[in-house]
Amino acid sequence: MPAVESGPRPVLTFTAQRRGKPPRHFADLSVGQRTELAAELEIPGFRMDQMARQYFVHRNADTATMTDLPAADRDRLGETLFPPLLEKVRDLTADGGATIKSLWRLFDGAMVESVLMRYPDRATLCVSSQAGCGMACPFCATGQQGFTRNLSTAEIIEQIRQAHLACERGDLGEPVKLTNIVFMGMGEPLVNFKAVFESLHRICDPAPAGFGMSARGVTVSTVGLVPGIEKLGDLGLPVTLAVSLHAPDDELRDELIPINSRFKVGQLLDAARTYFTKTGRRVSIEYALIKDMNDHEWRAQRLADELNRRGRGWAHVNPIPLNPTPGSIWTSSTRRAQDTFVRTLIDNGIQTTIRDTRGSDIDGACGQLAAELVAQKGRA
Repeated sequence: MPAVESGPRPVLTFTAQRRGKPPRHFADLSVGQRTELAAELEIPGFRMDQMARQYFVHRNADTATMTDLPAADRDRLGETLFPPLLEKVRDLTADGGATIKSLWRLFDGAMVESVLMRYPDRATLCVSSQAGCGMACPFCATGQQGFTRNLSTAEIIEQIRQAHLACERGDLGEPVKLTNIVFMGMGEPLVNFKAVFESLHRICDPAPAGFGMSARGVTVSTVGLVPGIEKLGDLGLPVTLAVSLHAPDDELRDELIPINSRFKVGQLLDAARTYFTKTGRRVSIEYALIKDMNDHEWRAQRLADELNRRGRGWAHVNPIPLNPTPGSIWTSSTRRAQDTFVRTLIDNGIQTTIRDTRGSDIDGACGQLAAELVAQKGRA
């Protein structure tokens, strides 16, 4: 189906500013930092708990409507703790309204995307952790844009709060509960590890510290930053690790994933196996199937051998039909090659599931909508 723009495009009020640190926001603060700031602002500590419940439980960031706060303090607290961080530029819908891809403008004019997807009994949000990406993977729309900056904790959390509201309003066709968060949007999450790790606590910590979502519903994806995987395993939250592997051999992966020149396939899979040992969470191996590039039967066998050499049952492979980006020389594998690849893995005892592709008719790969807007400006 053709892309359908959801409603009129809002008037943009943010002005482009120099790249810099986003303003402090309530969602940036840990519980301890809230207590410290309450003293600085000369308000009782329980006011922070009231605002936390408004924000994390009721999804409310407008202090003017927080009637449990003293009227005289609402404007001051709003200006101090709830500066606007995201502004909706555009929504595109697909899959009969079950998928919404949103383009957001940040305080300094940088653009990020998120994708909200409804399933029969739940909803999943694909969230961005950076504006752009410095990993430079040549088949990735975001990688082609280059790196702009890291997002703050609050900029990540605001994407999630907005998604909660959209689910509760029934924007996906009917009200549904947001249960899953995947850090598979724009950027490499483990480069921005401090903000991402803080975000994981805001997502999983019970209210009023955070949203109280299950860590088992959260996935953090990486192209292979081994030190970040080690830190993630020590965090104490059993989130799922997803490794964007895309090739089981260093010769090809050096070409597809430039960071592989630093952390080789063997190191990466060893770190992933250790993560499984620490957390008990099975690791997802993401593998974009690219026609005549990485979809050979012998590469499926090589992948199975590499995984099985490190034990059984610790990894689950998700082959993903490639979503081509504009100007890309690569396309998705044929159905025959895909089936052969999957069958080879299964025959070798590897748990394998073809990734459900959503939003392909609205440039579903993260980064494509932002790139389109930039191109439009360039032609104006």
